[in-house]
Amino acid sequence: MIEVVVHKCVGCGLCLKACAYNAIEIVDKLAEIDVDKCTLCGACVSACSFDAIIIRKFGQKLIDKSQYKGVWVFAEHKHGEIAPVVYELLGKGRELADQLDSKLSAVLLGNNISFLSEELIAYGAEKVYIVESPELENFRDLPYTYAFVELAKKYKPQIIISGATVTGRSFIPRVAVELETGLTADCTGLDIDPDTENLIQTRPAFGGNIMASIVTPDHMPQMATVRHKVMDPIERNPDNKGEIIKEAIDLSEFSLGTKYLGFEKDTTQTINLTEANLVISGGRGLKTKDNFKLIEELANALGGAVGASRAAVDSEWVAYPHQVGQTGKTIKPKIYLAIGISGAIQHLAGMQSADYIIAINKDPDAPIFKVANLGLVGDLFEILPLLNRKLKT
Repeated sequence: MIEVVVHKCVGCGLCLKACAYNAIEIVDKLAEIDVDKCTLCGACVSACSFDAIIIRKFGQKLIDKSQYKGVWVFAEHKHGEIAPVVYELLGKGRELADQLDSKLSAVLLGNNISFLSEELIAYGAEKVYIVESPELENFRDLPYTYAFVELAKKYKPQIIISGATVTGRSFIPRVAVELETGLTADCTGLDIDPDTENLIQTRPAFGGNIMASIVTPDHMPQMATVRHKVMDPIERNPDNKGEIIKEAIDLSEFSLGTKYLGFEKDTTQTINLTEANLVISGGRGLKTKDNFKLIEELANALGGAVGASRAAVDSEWVAYPHQVGQTGKTIKPKIYLAIGISGAIQHLAGMQSADYIIAINKDPDAPIFKVANLGLVGDLFEILPLLNRKLKT
C-alpha cells in the first residue's frame, strides 16, 4: 500500500520525475498516485526529499511518534547480581536520553528482585519498572517476552536497548516481533540523528569488513542489542534519586510449556573472560590440542584468562566460551596476548579495544601485527616454553 503524507508533501515534482510508470501527477501542489498504475517499485519513495511518500504493508498503521518517549535498558541479572553489560548500557542510555531530553529507565524482570532497583538508580536510571512473578524466577523466553511487551505497550518507550548476551539474544527479538518493530543486533555504536531523532545503530556487516548504520524511521520503539565491553560503563553515584514503578502482570498461563531444570556453571573457565584484565589467547598456530596447554600454562602463571580464536574452538582444542571475536566474546582487557593468531578481521572485532596488545607469530606479515602495540616474530614453540620456565623460577 502506497500513500502520500499530505502535511509533508510540497508538490516539488521529484517523485513525478522518478516514476517510470506515469502513476503520479501533481494536483493543487500535492502528489496524487494512481494505484492502478503503481507497481510499488519504491522509486518515488527514494526520490522524495521530504519523506512524504511511504509504502506500508497491508494492515500496517502509521505510528504517532510523539506518543513514544524515553530510553529503556533491559536490566539483565543472574543469581542476585546485575550483569556488567547493564552498566555500560546505562552509560550509553544516559547519553541518548540527554540528546532526546527524555528519561532513562531500567526494566527489571524476575522474582524477589526489587532490591536491585536501588543499584540501577545509583547507576543513572531515573525510573525502574519492575515485574515480579514466580514465572520470572528463572529466565524463560515466553514469560519474559510477554512481561516486557506488556510494559512497552503501556508506557511506550522510544528506544529499547539490551545486552547482546545469551538472554538478550534469546528473547529481545521476540519482543521486537510482538511490538512490530525493527531490531539491530550486536551494535558497536549508538547515536541520535539530531534532525529526525531516530536512533542510529552501528554494527559490523559482511563479516566485519564494513560498518553499517541502520535506522528504523517508521516504527516504534527503536530497538538494539549491544555487545559487552564495547561501551564504557557509567560511574556509580549513591546520591542519585529515582522512581520505582511496580507492575502486576498475570503470567500464570506460562506455568506450562518449558521448564527451568537448573544451572550448570562452566568449570573450564577459572576467570571470567569478559571481566579479565589479562587475556592470553591461542590460535591455529598451536597446531594441536595438546599444544594448547602451553596457553593454559602461561595463563595460570600470569593469573590471566584463557582465550582462543575461532579456528582453535572449531578444532575442539578448547570450549566455545573461550572464543574471542565476532562470533565469540567481545573483551576489553588491559593486556591481550595473541599467540599463534593471524588476526582475521572477525577476531580483531572481539579484542582490538584492549588497552595493550602483544602478538607472537612467525609470519611477519600477519594482520595481527597491524593492531599490536608489541609484536614478536618467532616460533611460539620456542618462545612459550622459555617464557613458562622463566615465570616458574
